Amino acid sequence: MTLILAHRGSAGTHPENTMESFKAAEKAGADGIELDVHFSKDGEIVVIHDNTVDRTTDGTGYINQLTLAELKKLKANYHYKHFFNKASRIPTLREVFEWLSGNQLLCNIELKNSDQPHEGLEDKVIELIKEFNLVTRTFISSFNHYSLVYINNQYPEMETAPLYNDILYKPWEYAKTLGSIGIHPKYKVITNEMIETAIENGIAVRPYTINKEKDMKRFIQANCSAIITDYPEKAVKLRAKIKR
Repeated sequence: MTLILAHRGSAGTHPENTMESFKAAEKAGADGIELDVHFSKDGEIVVIHDNTVDRTTDGTGYINQLTLAELKKLKANYHYKHFFNKASRIPTLREVFEWLSGNQLLCNIELKNSDQPHEGLEDKVIELIKEFNLVTRTFISSFNHYSLVYINNQYPEMETAPLYNDILYKPWEYAKTLGSIGIHPKYKVITNEMIETAIENGIAVRPYTINKEKDMKRFIQANCSAIITDYPEKAVKLRAKIKR
């Protein structure tokens, strides 16, 4: 069965990478969530996509130049203020894991370290994963494939998957050179034949970000391992309809 992973939670209908968005994904029947992590100035692992807070909050500045206390003052649902009465906050990864402890959702953690190094982020994230006994329910992705090689060498029990947005030749073989057992391609660069061959070679395929119904239908019918979408509710309903 094709799993439904909620991209930054139910990001199509809720403020992305917030607890409200993640809880909405669970309510929609998603199999898991996808989220992004950075270090704050004081070394806390915070869940937010961009290098700055400018796009998604009412603040300005780089994540790694703001302390957790400063980040927590910002409204993460600033652009959704007409739809949510209560202010959403930027969550820490620990807060998300505390919530995950009460359900069975999978969690795809994207390390945002491809253009900012965030030295030690891999170790801190995995330390937290182990603290919450979530090794079997989490997998780590990144556009920084050196980071994934480090994880695969140091923590072979962790599942990793390279993110990429250009066509790769035999991506299942490339994943194996990294030590990964999954790939996360942009949905436009993966064919049905590639999906089938990758899965036959033991590599999970989880394309992003699939929001149109026709694209969801294509990947579900191709028996893709998972799809990453901003609209998990729509995807869950479509999967049920296709799999009848």
